[in-house]
Amino acid sequence: MGVGKVAFVGLGVMGYPMAGFLQKSGYPTTVFNRTIEKAKRWSEEYNGQYRATPKQAAEGCDVVFVCVGNDDDVRSVVYGDDGVLAGLRQGAVLVDHTTTSAELALELAQECEKLGVKFIDAPVSGGQAGAENGVLTVMCGGAQAVFDRVKPVIDSYAKQISLLGENGQGQRCKMVNQICIAGVLQGLSEALLLAQKSNLDINKVVETLKHGAAGSWQMENRASTMAQDKFDFGFAIDWMRKDLGFCLSEAEKIGLELPLTKNVDKQYAQLQEKGLGRMDTSVLIKAVENNQ
Repeated sequence: MGVGKVAFVGLGVMGYPMAGFLQKSGYPTTVFNRTIEKAKRWSEEYNGQYRATPKQAAEGCDVVFVCVGNDDDVRSVVYGDDGVLAGLRQGAVLVDHTTTSAELALELAQECEKLGVKFIDAPVSGGQAGAENGVLTVMCGGAQAVFDRVKPVIDSYAKQISLLGENGQGQRCKMVNQICIAGVLQGLSEALLLAQKSNLDINKVVETLKHGAAGSWQMENRASTMAQDKFDFGFAIDWMRKDLGFCLSEAEKIGLELPLTKNVDKQYAQLQEKGLGRMDTSVLIKAVENNQ
């Protein structure tokens, strides 16, 4: 079954360009955003449609994408008389790009099944730049047939799309992703402090190391700005702490200790207390430095 009309709910720094790629790729796209002015602006910029409620946006669509803030935000736009599920027809697909708990993914899958709607949990990685350039990594959980149906649509804004297993596995893969980022930033912070104390040229260090085993996205995109004391951009601590909370909760359920993740989460909490919650996660270097 092909996909015609789609909807996108949530026009934040990620959703706005993602919905734009859908429209530009030939999928007639209707959007909803809690701030209606942003939805109007999007419709003018991309020659798409906007609606006043998630239900209205979802009506007549083959696939509805959601990308909002957290579990409760997802519930607020999916459930209720004006929610997405109230507008979706049988056989349609709900794709949640929000980073949530695995429990919510399972909950949504069950609620969708009751209505004859299919569900895919599909958190993304790549940040605002990845969304704006259409090169996101998408981690999916759900049935193979449903994944095969939506994959060509998601291709509009992704460079990598993988099905990790049943519903919930996409969210669990995103947890793994966030733990990896936390560990890399911890190591990168300590390494940069050593480099600075040793009077090394940070740009030369990055240009040298990025080609070897120490190379990473964080090194290439954040090391220089960390050295320049610039953090007013990118993926905020507030969002990362939400994600690390999911990681720690999931680990506790399976009896797994995550000492590095706990330590990084603790350091981020300290930075939040100093009013740095909206700073990019690379500001971790400040906590590492202060804890010396």
